Order: sequence, then structure tokens, then C-alpha cells
Amino acid sequence: MPAVKKKPSVTEALFPILFLIVLLIVNINIFGTEGLSGSNQLVLIISSAVAGLMSVFRLGVKWNDLQEGMVHSISSAMSSILILLLIGALAGTWMLSGIVPAMIYYGLQVLNPTIFLLAACVVSAIVSVATGSSWTTVATVGVALLGIGKALGFGEGMIAGAIISGAYFGDKMSPLSDTTNLAPAMAGTDLFTHIRHMTKTTVPSILLTLIVFGIIGFVGEPHGAVGQVQEISEVISQRFEISGWLFIVPLVVLGLIITKVPAIPSLLTGALLGGVFAVVFQPEMIRELATVTGGYVVQAFEVVMRSLYGEVSVVTSNEVVNELLVTGGMAGMLNTVWLIICAMVFGGIMEESGMLKVIAETVISKVNSVGSLIASTAGTCVFFNITTSDQYLAILVPGRMYADIYKKRGLKGENLSRTLEDSATVTSVLIPWNTCGATQASVLGVATLTYAPYCFFNIITPFMTVLFGYFNWGINYYTKKEIEEMEEEILV
Repeated sequence: MPAVKKKPSVTEALFPILFLIVLLIVNINIFGTEGLSGSNQLVLIISSAVAGLMSVFRLGVKWNDLQEGMVHSISSAMSSILILLLIGALAGTWMLSGIVPAMIYYGLQVLNPTIFLLAACVVSAIVSVATGSSWTTVATVGVALLGIGKALGFGEGMIAGAIISGAYFGDKMSPLSDTTNLAPAMAGTDLFTHIRHMTKTTVPSILLTLIVFGIIGFVGEPHGAVGQVQEISEVISQRFEISGWLFIVPLVVLGLIITKVPAIPSLLTGALLGGVFAVVFQPEMIRELATVTGGYVVQAFEVVMRSLYGEVSVVTSNEVVNELLVTGGMAGMLNTVWLIICAMVFGGIMEESGMLKVIAETVISKVNSVGSLIASTAGTCVFFNITTSDQYLAILVPGRMYADIYKKRGLKGENLSRTLEDSATVTSVLIPWNTCGATQASVLGVATLTYAPYCFFNIITPFMTVLFGYFNWGINYYTKKEIEEMEEEILV
């Protein structure tokens, strides 16, 4: 890395980040949840320009060096971008083949009026793991569960808290989730290592959450009907051939993950197998969705290909199910890919100019232990959730800020990625003006501050990750050999 002619002051280093925060607040107020469609990306580009101008004219950094830093930063995220695209393809074929509908169908069967809150959390978790989206889960199954819960006599804040707790557990743990891919990309680790490491803090958090909801449910002694859920189950079973054989595909992918096959070939295998199972199990669906004439082979090729790269929607007699059975394929991931590229441009300039290093040095000078480092990371993520109103940026910016600090402390990247998700992802929905909080409040018709006290999983998880840090539980360190190898790479 070329030497910077002038070392930036802390004020200079913070200026581009403060500029980014202010511009994002204005942007979110204007565009709201549509920010991910392009305006947030442009805010990052404009902020990158501000950081670049400061670097060139105030710090004396050459433009070619900044450009090299941007390219290097983007290159470091390319594997994650490929994974995101494959996840879009996998989501498409898993929906078309009936795999995701089958997961939802069987998940809904666990609903029991006597343990409604517990079951609502479990169902939301199952659907969210299957779809990789907390927003989709809340907007579809969550809306149905809210109506049932009201009929059973539960308060709407409590019902929404159970739904959101389960939905965000699934969002965190699903390899289909964009935030679950974004966090390891920022921290410099791989997807499945990140998910395995998250189980150490996420499983205790969800278990405590389920215990609380179980106690509340049994004390309340709910009673009533579950007609809405039964209707959803019936509609799904009418439109898809639901079979236990469909679970062969996720089991194959799970087997590949357990045997430590890399993420890209594992996901590609899952996506292609999903297409094969769609041809075998859902012939009527394929004939219905086909837009070309010809035999079944031609129609199957067209529909499966479209599910891999573009939008496919299955229309039913139930509007809730219709919203759930829509996928965007690879194209559906492009906004997130665009956001990552723009964020990496900003991070590349901040890193090449030495601004991130100054911020990191300031933070690390006040950090005395692993616990305080993790607590500082979690606090920074919550701060960005409050100030930028966007969970993606609450992962992106702190991820870039803390990556080198964790390495210098001998901490592997999965420690950082876990902390990012344990704090940024789960707390975004607790903030009324954050895009997540505003969206869920609007979809469920329950004010953020009404449901927030009952989002036990979202509240417990940040404290759990800090607790693990201070007690040095579940922390992965680099070995002496790994440290020597990294030092050799730097020298080369």
C-alpha cells in the first residue's frame, strides 16, 4: 500500500462518515423503503467522491492509488457477489419445485392454539429460513398469524413480537438471506463459517425467547380456531405437489455444507437440483407458467431458466399466498449487489487514504479486551441503525471500520461477522424510523414501540454476543501458523 503523504486527523477521518450519515438521513426521509432501489447507492457514491476529494486535495493521495484501492476493495467482495446471485437462482427453483412451499406447509402444521405464541415464533422462523427474508415472512404468514392471535385474545404487540422474533432468527440463519451474506463479505470470512459461528450466540437467544413465549402462552390459556392458517395450507397443497421427497434437495445441500464443500458449488448444486425436482414434481405448474409453445421439455427448460434468472410468481386464490410465492431469481439480487459495490468503493477510498486506519487506531486505543471490542462493535452497529436508518449500512460501514482491528487482535473474521449480525440485523426492526421498523409497523398495523418490548430475540441477541465476548466464550482466534502466513502475504 502506498504511503499517504499526510496522516488524516480524527476529525478529517470522521468527516466523510458523518457526511454519509447526514445524506442518508435526508435520503431515507424522502425515499423511505425504496432507498435500496438506487438512492442509497448514489449516496454512497457521492460520499465516496467527498472522501476522494479530501484524500487528493487535503491529504495528498494520488488518484491512481485511490482507484487501485477501490478495485481491490470490490475484488474482495466478488465471491460474496457470486454467492448472492446463486442464492437468487436457488430461491427461484426451490419455490418452483415446491421445496419452499412444502417447508411452509409443514411449518404451519405445528400451529397449536394452546401454544400459539411459541408456535407463531417457530412457524415464522421456519418460513424465514426457507425464504431468507424476514420482510416476506412478516408480510405474508405474519399477517395471517396476527389475525389468528387477535382472535385468540392475545395483545397485538405480543403477537407481533413473536412473529418478528422468529422471522429475524430465520433471516439471520438462512443462507438465502442478503444480510447473512453481507456480514461475512464485510468481515472477510465465508458464508457457512459465518452461519456455524452464529449458532453459538443465536441458538441460546432463540431458546430463551421460546421459553418466554411458551410461559406466556401457557399462562394465557388461549383457545380458538386456526381457519386462516388452514386455508393457507390448503391453497398451497392445491397448487403444489407437496411431498416429503422434496426435502432431498435441502438435505443434499445441508450434507454438502456439513462436509465443508465451498458455498458456490453447494448453492449451484442446490439450484440445479431444484430445477430438476420442479420438472419431476410440478409438471402442471410448469405448463401453466410456460410462455413458449412446444413439448414439455421445451416448456420445462424455459420456466426453469426463468426461475433461475428472473421473476416467477405463482397465482392462487389467496392474496397472502400470492405474495409469498414470488421470487426474483438472480435479477432480484442486483440491488443488493449494486449496494455492495458502492459500499466497497467508499470503503476502498477510506482505507487507501488512511482514514479508516485513524478511526480504528482511535477506537482500539480505548479497547482493553475482546469483550470491550465486541461491545464497541455492537454499539457502533446500533448507532448506525439509528442514524442511517438502514440495516445494510449498519453492517457495511462498521464492517469496514473494524475488520483490521479484529485481525490485529488475532480474532478471525467470523467473530466480526457474527457481531455485525447479532447487533445490526436484529436491532433495525426496533427503531421506528429505520426502514425495517417502519416497514414492519406498516405491514402489521402495529406501532414499532408497541411490539418492540416483545421482540425478545431481537433484544436478547446483542446482549448475548457481548456476554460471549466478555467471558471469552465461542471466540475463534488465529493460530500462530495462520498469523505467520498472513504476515508473509503482507510482505509479498
